[in-house]
Amino acid sequence: MEAFDPRQFLTHLFQSALAAVDPGQLIAQHLPPPPRGRTVVIGAGKAAARMAEAVERHWQGELSGLVVTRYAHGAPTRHIEVVEAGHPVPDEAGVRAATRMLELVQGLTEDDLVLCLVSGGGSALLSLPAPGITVEEKRDINRRLLRSGAPIGEMNCVRRHLSAVKGGRLALACHPAQVVTLVVSDVPGDDPAVVASGPTVPDGSSGADALAILRKYGIDISDAARAVLADPAAAAPRPDDPRLARNQTVVIAIAQAALDAAASAAQAAGVTPLILSNSIEGEAREVAIVHAAIARQVTEHGQPLPAPCVILSGGETSVTVRGKGRGGRNAEFLLALAIALRGLPGVHAIACDTDGIDGTEDNAGALLAPDTLARAAASGLDAAAMLQDNDGYSLFSALGDLVVTGPTRTNVNDFRAIIVTT
Repeated sequence: MEAFDPRQFLTHLFQSALAAVDPGQLIAQHLPPPPRGRTVVIGAGKAAARMAEAVERHWQGELSGLVVTRYAHGAPTRHIEVVEAGHPVPDEAGVRAATRMLELVQGLTEDDLVLCLVSGGGSALLSLPAPGITVEEKRDINRRLLRSGAPIGEMNCVRRHLSAVKGGRLALACHPAQVVTLVVSDVPGDDPAVVASGPTVPDGSSGADALAILRKYGIDISDAARAVLADPAAAAPRPDDPRLARNQTVVIAIAQAALDAAASAAQAAGVTPLILSNSIEGEAREVAIVHAAIARQVTEHGQPLPAPCVILSGGETSVTVRGKGRGGRNAEFLLALAIALRGLPGVHAIACDTDGIDGTEDNAGALLAPDTLARAAASGLDAAAMLQDNDGYSLFSALGDLVVTGPTRTNVNDFRAIIVTT
C-alpha cells in the first residue's frame, strides 16, 4: 500500500462516522407536523443543543422550550434556551434544569405538542431525585456506579428508579399533550427507554431490578432510597399506561450508521471493512484482547479476511477503576490493545468516543501504531504499569497520539477501527 498513511486513514474513518450521525443533518426528516396549539421543546443530553439548533432551523411555526447539555456542548439558539450542567456526575445546574422543565410542561392541553430531544448523557444532566432522596446521595450512587464497571443499561436502570423525571415520568408531566421524542442513541441495542434513562419512554423495569443491581456491585444506599425503590406508589409508569398512548418515539441516529459510513469510506479507499458489532460491551481491556486476536489472525492466516482490511466496532465498554491515573475507556482499550499486539507490524488503530470526550478528559480518544510500545519505553513509560493504574491518557498524551476534537454535539458512543495493512 504505497504512500498510504494509516493515521490519516483512521482519522478520516472517524470523521466519516461522525458526519453520519450529526443530528443537525438528520433531524429535519423526523419532525412531526405543527400542532393546533403550542409547541414546547424540552430535552437533555450531549447532543441536545445541536438538536435544538436544528429544530429551530427547520420548524414551521412558533416554539419555545429548554434543553440541558454538558458544559461546553452548547449551540446558538434563539427560542429554545440551552442550559449547561455537570456530566458524568450530576450538579445543581442539572437539578434546576429538570425542575424548570417540569414547570414548562404544566397546564398543556390535548392540542399542544411537546417535542423531546434526547441523547446520551441525559441521565446525569437531567437529574432530579425522587422525593425522599437527596441530591448528594444520588450523586454518590452515580459516582460509585461509574467506578464499578457496570454497563450503561444497569446504571440507567438504577438512575430511572431514583428519579422524579426518568423512566417515562417526564412524559406523564406533559399529559394530556402529545409527546414526540427524537433520540440519538448511545446504548447497545438502541432501546430508547435506556437512552438518558428514558425520561419520556417507560421500560417496564422495577425498583426491585434497581435494588438487585446495587446489590450486585456492593453499593449501599440509605433507608430512604431503599424505601423509594420498594414503594409501588413511586414506581415509573408501565409501557401500557393509557396516558402515554398518543406519544411517539423515533431513534434518529445510531452506532450502526456510524460504522456503515466508516465502512463505505474504507471501501472507497480500497480497504476491505469488517464490522464486528455495533453493541460491544465489557471491560475495555478484555475487549482489546479479543480485537488483538482478530488482528493477529488476519496477519498470520488471512482470516476472517485478508489484508489490507479494517476491523470496525462500536458499543460502550466499561472500566473498573482501580488505579489513580487519567484515562477514559478508549484510552484504556488502546493501551491494552498495544500490550496485546506487542508491536505487531502493519497494525494501527483508533478508538474514540463519538461525543468528543473520552470519559472526563479533553480528548476523544487516541491513535495506536506498531511502535507505540517502543516509543513509550524510550520515553521511560511502563505501559503495563500504566494500564494497571488506569492511566492510558497519560501515555498517549506523552506520545502525542491523543485525538482531540472538542465536543462533537452528537453521541453514539465508542468508535473503534483497526487497520491491518500486511
